[in-house]
Amino acid sequence: MKQFGKVAVMLGGTSAERPVSLKSGGAVLAALKRQGVDVHEFDPATRSLGDLISGEFDRVFIALHGRYGEDGCMQGALELLGLPYTGSGVMASALGMDKWRTKLVWRAAGLPTADWEILHVDSDFNAVERNLGLPIFVKPAREGSSIGMSKVSAHGTLKAAFELAVEHDPLVLAEKFIDGAEYTVGILGDSALPLIRLAPAKDKAFYDFEAKYLRDDTEYHCPAGLADVQEMALRQLALDAFRLIDGRGWGRVDLMLDSIGNPYLLEVNTAPGMTDHSLVPMAARAAGVNFDALCLAILEQTLA
Repeated sequence: MKQFGKVAVMLGGTSAERPVSLKSGGAVLAALKRQGVDVHEFDPATRSLGDLISGEFDRVFIALHGRYGEDGCMQGALELLGLPYTGSGVMASALGMDKWRTKLVWRAAGLPTADWEILHVDSDFNAVERNLGLPIFVKPAREGSSIGMSKVSAHGTLKAAFELAVEHDPLVLAEKFIDGAEYTVGILGDSALPLIRLAPAKDKAFYDFEAKYLRDDTEYHCPAGLADVQEMALRQLALDAFRLIDGRGWGRVDLMLDSIGNPYLLEVNTAPGMTDHSLVPMAARAAGVNFDALCLAILEQTLA
């Protein structure tokens, strides 16, 4: 473990996903300590980045979620400081955090993603409803963990959903509803992990923040119940989508299948959750990699 030197686990931060990041970072910190890594907690909300230099840290495990940690800002700072870090670089992190621009890249490359429109305060909300059809998912384009997201099912309620989303981000995405199951694909190195099918409780309109982190009745199916040929095709699609935005190291790609089995890419997470409810650790376990080994494998990528 001496090859890693002194390691900072970045957690917390200042985004709306701070509580989730504290849980992720705490779990990673404990896992690396159990394996003898010289690892230390580092919360950029309370410490200056200069402490990384004065504290003689050798590398950084990024367990930050959301803005200023997952969006390229921290990656750029660490590049300037000359410190190796886990996960994707500046461009992929910035793109992955922006659902709209990620979709633009995918669509330009011919990868499947649901139709969408960008909402503004002066949008013709009735026209958007007609163009996309109901239901519609409304999302802050640069938030994670489903914060500010809602499902619009009733005519005339799109504007209210926009007003909720715009509280979190001035860039708001209205996305066509895909009537089918939601899946997620973890990425580790050059491989895609087994798919997980997400099944929120029947009283949940979609896989929202509560279903992700607070509920114990959300079902996670791994194996996902797909034929081997279809599963492998979706894993390859997720890898292609991840590589297209220049993702590296590890991450997660979310997608849906419609009622006849056509896939639609949703978004990329370049610093996914590592909590007890998180999906990449779950998929890694299905592939025979326990949580401690997963954390170490991610950290080892900083040695390349």
